Amino acid sequence: MNPKTKHTQLIKAEAKRLGFLSCGISKAEFLEAEAPRLEQWLQKGMHGEMHYMENHFDKRLDPTKLVEGSKSVVSLLLNYYPSQKQTTNSYKLSKYAYGTDYHFVIKDKLKTLLQYIQEEIGEVNGRAFVDSAPVLDKAWAAKSGLGWVGKHSNLITQQVGSFYFIAELIIDLELEYDTPTTDHCGTCTACIDACPTEAIIEPYVVDGSKCISYLTIELKDNIPTTFKDKMDDWMFGCDVCQDVCPWNRFSKAHKEPLFNPHPELLSMTNKDWEEITEETFRKVFKKSAVKRTKFSGLKRNIKFLE
Repeated sequence: MNPKTKHTQLIKAEAKRLGFLSCGISKAEFLEAEAPRLEQWLQKGMHGEMHYMENHFDKRLDPTKLVEGSKSVVSLLLNYYPSQKQTTNSYKLSKYAYGTDYHFVIKDKLKTLLQYIQEEIGEVNGRAFVDSAPVLDKAWAAKSGLGWVGKHSNLITQQVGSFYFIAELIIDLELEYDTPTTDHCGTCTACIDACPTEAIIEPYVVDGSKCISYLTIELKDNIPTTFKDKMDDWMFGCDVCQDVCPWNRFSKAHKEPLFNPHPELLSMTNKDWEEITEETFRKVFKKSAVKRTKFSGLKRNIKFLE
């Protein structure tokens, strides 16, 4: 077995052992097809107030500018689909935010994987990324055959749908590269039809400034009144486009204890949310991604829904 094959198999086996759903590898090179798409999206102002999206344009498209001498992008998926959901008479929270903040959970797994690579293979330099740097996660995952980017702009796989996180290791080791899979959205427009704010303006194009996830998390000002009664009771994030996707009937519950929700979270009703105190917020969302919007942000969102 040649070293490239051996190293590739080694990395994929360890990724599986660490609990990742799947692992795909692609050559670290300029993302040529993505460049014009990203440029147009930014020019049309679809990033809203996410001004950081305008920064590091070259780095977003070229991993060799992020990690010197990089040869491979190792893309990984980690399932977060919950076995239990919130009660029906409750303002809604995106499923990815039920448990411990994914940044911490995945970063630890990636560090372990990189350490393993260095111990087993030798001197390998690289960096771990969990949507914390200008890396186009979905583009790399698609390039390495882990799924295709659907009409709602999320990555989809035939086997498990789309409820998973995407992360990368960019390393200076040459490996065997996977090939992209085909698009299986077909004529389906379920996500486009179901979006409460009509944020999916055409297949594969999402106007981020209209997306409920953006309005409830990224937007720091007041939510524009034009969205009143269009939020579908989402107080943090939104899963509508994924919930209606036919491929998500194959979603299976995750096995990561850290992603399990605080017991109180699942039973809280609209009334509980409307009366939430900062103390309860701290307790229920102790290590959660919801802390990103802060207590004041969540209160603003709930008030808008009342």
